[in-house]
Amino acid sequence: MTAGVTPDPTPFPLDHLTGRGDGSVPALTVGGESLTYSELEREVGRTAAALLEHGLEPGDRVASWMTKTQLACILPLATARAGLVHVPINPVLKHAQAAHILVDSDAKLLIANQARLGSLAEGEGAGAQLLAFETWQAGVESLPFSSNDPASLAALLYTSGSTGKPKGVMLSHANLWLGAISVAHYLRLSRADRTLAVLPLAFDYGQNQLLSTWAAGGHAIALDYLLPKDVLKAVGRHDVTVLAGVPPLWIQLADADWSKGVGGSLRTLTNSGGHLPETVYWKLRDLCPQAKIHLMYGLTEAFRSTSLDPDLGDEHPDSVGSAIPLAEVMIVRPDGSEAGAGEEGELVHAGPLVAQGYWNDPAKTAERYKPAPAFSEYGGTAVWSGDRAVRGKDGLIRFRGRDDAMIKVSGNRLSPTEIEEAALASGAVREVLALGVKDERLGQAVMLIAVAKDENAEERLRAHLARELPAYMLPKEIVWRDALPVSPNGKVDRAALVKEFA
Repeated sequence: MTAGVTPDPTPFPLDHLTGRGDGSVPALTVGGESLTYSELEREVGRTAAALLEHGLEPGDRVASWMTKTQLACILPLATARAGLVHVPINPVLKHAQAAHILVDSDAKLLIANQARLGSLAEGEGAGAQLLAFETWQAGVESLPFSSNDPASLAALLYTSGSTGKPKGVMLSHANLWLGAISVAHYLRLSRADRTLAVLPLAFDYGQNQLLSTWAAGGHAIALDYLLPKDVLKAVGRHDVTVLAGVPPLWIQLADADWSKGVGGSLRTLTNSGGHLPETVYWKLRDLCPQAKIHLMYGLTEAFRSTSLDPDLGDEHPDSVGSAIPLAEVMIVRPDGSEAGAGEEGELVHAGPLVAQGYWNDPAKTAERYKPAPAFSEYGGTAVWSGDRAVRGKDGLIRFRGRDDAMIKVSGNRLSPTEIEEAALASGAVREVLALGVKDERLGQAVMLIAVAKDENAEERLRAHLARELPAYMLPKEIVWRDALPVSPNGKVDRAALVKEFA
C-alpha cells in the first residue's frame, strides 16, 4: 500500500533541522543520565548489533514493554537500523493486553523488566524470546548506518484499543523520518531547545517528541511522572523549552501551582489527542504568556494532520489550524466531492505521512485506507478518518467530532464538543464529556459526565446551560464523577463511557 507519490521530502529550508554537528552536546537525558549526540550514535549502533545477536531476521518484530528507560528511547532508532520492526507496548497496559499485541504482531523478541515478564502466563508471550531488561547488554561492535528501503516497515504502533482489540498501525522508515522533519519545521525546533517528553513512547505523539527534537539537534528529556507537579518540577529543573500534552494533562497542569517562576523557560506548548477546551487555553496563556501554543489534530493512521499558527490562537482558539508540511487535509462530502467553506464533512488526509495500513488486518485497512478523492493533489491512498470537521472561510479547520459520536436529538445533529465547551464555560466543572443516550421520545438525549469544581456545581451548570443553549441541547441527566477515565495514552476514554452509559 502506498500513500501516493512522495514529493521532494524537504521542500522547505532545513538549516536548523540537523542533529549533526557538535557531537558533544546533550541529546538525551533519562533519570539523571545523559548521552551526547556522539554517545547516542554509539549506543544506537551497539543496540542494533546486540538485537541481531538474538538470531533475528530482517522484518522481525521486536517488542518493548517498559517505562522510559534509556533503552526504550533508543530502540526506535536501533531497531530501524537493524532492519527490524519496533513494537512499543505502553507500560500501563496489563499482561492480557500486552499478550494480545505480542500474538497479533508475532513478535520474535520481547524486552521488558522481570516483573512484567513474570506477569505473562505460560504461552502468553506467544513465540517471542523473553529478555529481561535488567540483563540487557549492548553489543561490543556498533552497527553502521543502514541502507534500508525508506518504504519498508519500521514500527507497529498499536491503538489504545478503546473499541475492540488494539490494531497495529504500520509505519515505514519514511513515515517516521518525514513526521519528525515536518514537526521540527513547523514548531521551529532548534539546537537550543530542551523538550520534556512526558507522553508514552508507544503513542505516536509521544515518540515524535524524541524524533523531532533529534531532527533539530535539540535535547530530549524523557520523564515518567505520577502527578502534574512532577512535570512542573522537571520543567524548572531542566529549563524546558518545549512541552507537549493531551487535554487531560493540560487541564491538570492549568490547575497546578506555577508559582516561583516555574514555566518561565517554556517557549512552545503543543496539544493533540483531543480538543483543548478554550477555558484551558486562556488559562495557559495567562500562566505562560511568553509561550506559543500550537493546537493540533492528528490520528495514528496518518501521524499528524493539522496545526494552528500560534499567532492566530487568541483569535481562533476553537480551530486546529491547517495542514502541516507534507500533509494534504481535505474536508469531503459523502459523494466524494470537496465540501464548501462552512460545510461539515469528513476529514481526509493524503500524502507521505499516511501510514501503510493495519497490521495483518486487510478488512479494517480497506475501511479506513481508501483512494484519495479525485480533487486531491497528492492522490494515492488517503486516510478517511471518520472525523467530522469544517473549513471556515478563513481557511482554518474546526473539529466537530467523530461521526459515530454525534448526538441526534429529535432529528438535530449535535456536536458533543459544542456542548462540552458550553459546560466548561460555566466555571462549574473541571472536566466534562457529552454523550447521546437512547430516549424513546427524542431518539437520543444528552447526558453529561462531569467532574465538579466546587459545591453547587449542578445548580450553576444547569443555570448556565439554560441561558446559553437551546432546549434540545440541554442535558437530560448529569452524572458526577471524581475523574473521567483515560486511555493508556492519557486521552479521555470516550468509548469506555459510551459502553457504560449509551
